[in-house]
Amino acid sequence: MNWAKHIFFCVAAGIIVTGALSSCSIKTRVKRADKKFAIGEYYDAADIYKNCYTRINAKTERDLKARVAFNQGECYRILNNSRAATCYQHAVRYKYPDPIVYLRLAEALQYQGKYKDAEKNYRLYLEKVPDSYVAQAGAYACSKAGEWKRQPTRHKVTLAKDFNQKRSSSFSPAFIGEDADALMFTSNRRVNTGNKKTLRRPSPVTGKQTFNLFTSRKDANGKWQDIHIPEGLYGEGNESEENQNDSTASGKSAGSAETGACCFTADGRTMYFTYSKPINGQDLGAKIFRSERAGGEWGEPQEVKLFADSSITVGHPAVSANGDTLYFVSDAPGGYGGKDIWRAEEESGQWINITNLGPQINTTEDELYPTVRHDGTLYFASNGHPGYGGLDIFRASRTGRDTTYSANDTTEAVTMPLYEIFNMGVPINSNGDDFGITFEGKTENGFFSSNRGQKKGEDQIYRFLLPEMIFAVEGKVTDNNGEPLTDAVIRLVGTDGTNQKMQIRRDGTYKLKLQPNARYAMLATARGFLNQKTTLQTTDLKDSHTYTQDFRLSPVSKPVTMNNVFYESGKWTLTESSSQELLGLVKLLTDNPNITIELSAHTDLVGDSTANKTLSEKRAQACVDFLISKGIEKERLTPAGYGESKPVVADKALHDKYPFIPTEQVLDGIFIMQLPKDKQDICNQINRRTEFKVLKTTYKLY
Repeated sequence: MNWAKHIFFCVAAGIIVTGALSSCSIKTRVKRADKKFAIGEYYDAADIYKNCYTRINAKTERDLKARVAFNQGECYRILNNSRAATCYQHAVRYKYPDPIVYLRLAEALQYQGKYKDAEKNYRLYLEKVPDSYVAQAGAYACSKAGEWKRQPTRHKVTLAKDFNQKRSSSFSPAFIGEDADALMFTSNRRVNTGNKKTLRRPSPVTGKQTFNLFTSRKDANGKWQDIHIPEGLYGEGNESEENQNDSTASGKSAGSAETGACCFTADGRTMYFTYSKPINGQDLGAKIFRSERAGGEWGEPQEVKLFADSSITVGHPAVSANGDTLYFVSDAPGGYGGKDIWRAEEESGQWINITNLGPQINTTEDELYPTVRHDGTLYFASNGHPGYGGLDIFRASRTGRDTTYSANDTTEAVTMPLYEIFNMGVPINSNGDDFGITFEGKTENGFFSSNRGQKKGEDQIYRFLLPEMIFAVEGKVTDNNGEPLTDAVIRLVGTDGTNQKMQIRRDGTYKLKLQPNARYAMLATARGFLNQKTTLQTTDLKDSHTYTQDFRLSPVSKPVTMNNVFYESGKWTLTESSSQELLGLVKLLTDNPNITIELSAHTDLVGDSTANKTLSEKRAQACVDFLISKGIEKERLTPAGYGESKPVVADKALHDKYPFIPTEQVLDGIFIMQLPKDKQDICNQINRRTEFKVLKTTYKLY
């Protein structure tokens, strides 16, 4: 994890050097590196460890070589240096005794997207520490990473070029109020001072420039304008100059003042931000400050007192919309390991009820950069919950219930809202560090920060959009010959409260908008035609979708040919392919429960007419039996076999399909026998048919 992202928690446990050194010079240098490591100057410490490592004899000082490799890896891990994995591998090679090396190696490999190797090392750590939640979560995430990446969310993520500068880091953007027309973020970019850009002294912690807050505002065209340090926040002097003066005057190497993540109340008038300033060269940790805006300038910051113990470090504030609840990050006693998210409530100008959010949010690793939305939904970054590597952004949604737990160092019960935790998924998350999300008002659009794809670990600001999901249904309403029914009406009724009636267009088409997470019933009607119904739903759809739903309405006044009902040759046994057509008739009868029909079968002119009539009667009965087996009442069905006695009378649709058949032509023996053999076969095929026609429309109405 990039230390710049939580640079304000820079007190680390030192590791005492044990064992003899190969030379007095190396011994002195390792001690110097250990001292810098202990006070959090990781960049300087890593450089010294690197020089010492190559000079330590592996045969005589194996333990020391392993420890130096591990410490070097720790420095690189915190600094987001890709060489961390190599250092941990060296520590494993030289038998570093603490199994934590396998956990750190696994995390470093996961950070590089090497999920199989990372899972292997998580498993090795679990052999030694089987109850480690972080290792369990890491191994599980690595086993699932490939599957997760194949299921991205609908978010569209692009680099926010307006806010990024080469060879610098910019992160943790925050909208200034719910109007979302101004933004503030943290960056170590070059600072404009008159006609030149001033570079501040590099930090011994990161080896990079120290951080300030910067702000920008949209113009009338929605374009982000000149980025600058917010007026009044740092007083009249330029912060970059103050940082240089502080470090120079002290003669110490503890670093310059740093400004970190910020947040704002909904009205944009109150800001909370993280600030860390060394005093007499001593880093006293970070604090949260509060500033009020009057006009275009910010007032003098005031420290927010959260803990009685002033040595406790706090940072990364997030404030509720009404300003009465503050979320923040701290490694205060009573946590769960690493950095935890806490909350406090304001009462009469004092912050009370300081409470750890508990094990549902916090893990033994780090939970950082909380953001709280207008509806109470909490977003935060974590490298302890199952994720893709490094820090991932998570959403904690309130369930409407509470949960009770006991903090680690007390038996006192604490009641907190019960959350459901969701990883925000790809493309918002990556195997790098993803953190510091902010939302544009009440929309699902905004910005976040990430160091994905950055070889040197610089953080950049990204924009994300969640396109609106658009659902619709469209189609055409025609008669059974495909001709548009221009007077047809579509009725749409939905569980979302929709009750809509639409006259179709002149060409028979229609289109209706649908809502997400709803179920709909549709009904197509036209005068002189049977109704047709269908259902559809938008529940569980993960992207925009337009249904195509055509309706072919059957006339009440004339027979309808069922084109796909077939029988075995010379028999009345239905073929398997006939089921779909007959099931369509079952649906039509179900949609129109007050009709009765005659179901008739017809043959061609070939063969004995008496035999043909008997065959057709048995075929009609076979169809009726099928309908009865599907739940249609017997009283609604009248089978009829006409043999060859009722040849087809050609209509326009048949003429259009077969131009040699005139409209209104009866396909009887006189017409057919004068045709060539191939056309006789076509006419005989047309006459072999199954039809239904409506007999009554008042069944069980009276």
